[in-house]
Amino acid sequence: MTSSPRPALGRGLSSLIPKTNAGAGVETVDIDLIVPNPHQPRVRFDPEALQELAGSIGEHGVLQPVIVTQVRSDLGPTTYQLIAGERRVQAARMAGITRMPVVVKEAAGTELLEIALVENLQRQDLNALEEAAAFKRLADEFEMTQEQIAKRVGRSRTAVANTLRLLTLEDDIRASLASGQITEGHARALLGIDDSQIRLDAWRRIVADALTVRQAEEIARALKATSAPATKAVVTSAQRRIDPHVRAIEDDLRHALGSPVSVTRGRRGGRIVIRFHSDDELEGIIERIRG
Repeated sequence: MTSSPRPALGRGLSSLIPKTNAGAGVETVDIDLIVPNPHQPRVRFDPEALQELAGSIGEHGVLQPVIVTQVRSDLGPTTYQLIAGERRVQAARMAGITRMPVVVKEAAGTELLEIALVENLQRQDLNALEEAAAFKRLADEFEMTQEQIAKRVGRSRTAVANTLRLLTLEDDIRASLASGQITEGHARALLGIDDSQIRLDAWRRIVADALTVRQAEEIARALKATSAPATKAVVTSAQRRIDPHVRAIEDDLRHALGSPVSVTRGRRGGRIVIRFHSDDELEGIIERIRG
């Protein structure tokens, strides 16, 4: 399941960080003095991509300085809080780099979050839930309206509102979206289903049968239009919804195997579908079954 490209931002880092000549304002600091940005909206880093970057840094060094702000303390040495570039710092540590090029900038509060958000959005590094969480922080912590958030990040107010709605999805669905098991398009289709349990059943069907976004939208529309004839997929979902025994079996298997499981029963038997996303996950499932 692949996600569609995100729209580019109307406002870039260049509008938030003053331009300097090449090499101007760049310092080199002890990497151990660089601390994470508490406003960092990105919470997931692709391990393989991080390893590739570490290999490149190990061979060529850090070619682009990270952006930091100084944090002075009477109790210890001055530290440097990241504004943008956490992925580079993590990769540099993996590569054994001890000194890091930085550009020091004065920033605090909403500006720290705004710059981190814009930097990650420009690189298309945030998944949909991380983006939604960042928008929520701008609203909750800095009392920004959806209109103000939209102007800051170059999106429409409707786009911001729709992204925030993703946070209302059930925990299992949000985890599925965060891991890449389903796409933002699937999640938006599920938001069209009001009933929580029916929405979870539809999500299980999407995962079990690897449905496309279009198929997910069709299921959501059919479930919403209760007066319309049900499709085969919807009938199957409804049958599973009203069978608590099937749901209990799925939950037991999911907890035992550590992966999403879908059980479908029919007149002549049924099937069990176990989803995995990597060879390591598959090996773990096999070990649990054998054990």
